[in-house]
Amino acid sequence: MKLVFFSAQPYDKSFFTQFNQNKHELVFIDIPLSEQTAELAAGADAVCVFVNDKVTADVIQKLATGKTKIIALRCAGFNNVDIEAAKAAGIRVCRVPAYSPEAVAEHAVAMLLTLNRKTHKAYNRVREQNFSLQGLLGFNLHGKTIGVIGTGNIGKAFCKIMLGFGCKVVAFDLIANKEMESDGVVYQPLMDVLKADIISLHCPLNEQTKHLINKDTIALMKRGVVLINTSRGGLINTHDTIKALKSGQISALGIDVYEQEEKLFFRNLSEDIIQDDEIQRLMSFPNVLITAHQAFFTQEAMEQIATTTLNNIQLLSENAKLNPQAALLA
Repeated sequence: MKLVFFSAQPYDKSFFTQFNQNKHELVFIDIPLSEQTAELAAGADAVCVFVNDKVTADVIQKLATGKTKIIALRCAGFNNVDIEAAKAAGIRVCRVPAYSPEAVAEHAVAMLLTLNRKTHKAYNRVREQNFSLQGLLGFNLHGKTIGVIGTGNIGKAFCKIMLGFGCKVVAFDLIANKEMESDGVVYQPLMDVLKADIISLHCPLNEQTKHLINKDTIALMKRGVVLINTSRGGLINTHDTIKALKSGQISALGIDVYEQEEKLFFRNLSEDIIQDDEIQRLMSFPNVLITAHQAFFTQEAMEQIATTTLNNIQLLSENAKLNPQAALLA
């Protein structure tokens, strides 16, 4: 089979080549999939896409014209794919529903600890032989209330870590996880979870969750709340969040995702003038920490992404049954 990878990075080539046990023909393209680039997949049995590829109805039609039969997402989220258009075109869609959820959960904790204890600032300060502690004051996580929105695989892993810190963990999800409740997580209505000292987002992006964090929900939060988002950029209304940072309603923000990230992330723009005023404003705050969608990026996660994606493609090509979570189209 011929598989074409869009938005491919050097590490994608390394891991997928290493785990290509069925000796498929792998073609790696570093530009995103779009209406303008879809023709590059002509003749491919499958295309493999990532979070910022735009798999619209028009793109899907071009893929179908080029005889592509499978769209494989090497990620969990699929809000960037027009599933109904794929069904109509007879194209199967699969994803990686879970890949080392601990990777993303641990990154969320790393962002929280960095913002709180200011280790990034301390590192730079000591390198300049400045050993002052002024401005580095943090707080104990032990005893704080952590609000977790979404308790799927990643949210569950995050909850377990924070319980280990001695935090009180409250959570909101459409369905309470009985296992998590027995571990000590208290499920509450969203309005109550928003009153936590620290809020971490671990939910998918859809019509119900888009801009979940906005001026109205921010107003319900405790003044000085710490907000962490390692899920999807569209969960946060950036304009409203900037206002809350300026007023002090949000005391610290850690984001590994950004609503307009497809124009920025996974690229070296160090020589460019970035035209996105909102990301520039966020980067100007001393209490904002931004990483470029790297929460998933561990050895274990990359191995699972590569093996699961290639296995999904192989099974679909054989008309075999996939894990119901992995196969978005039966």
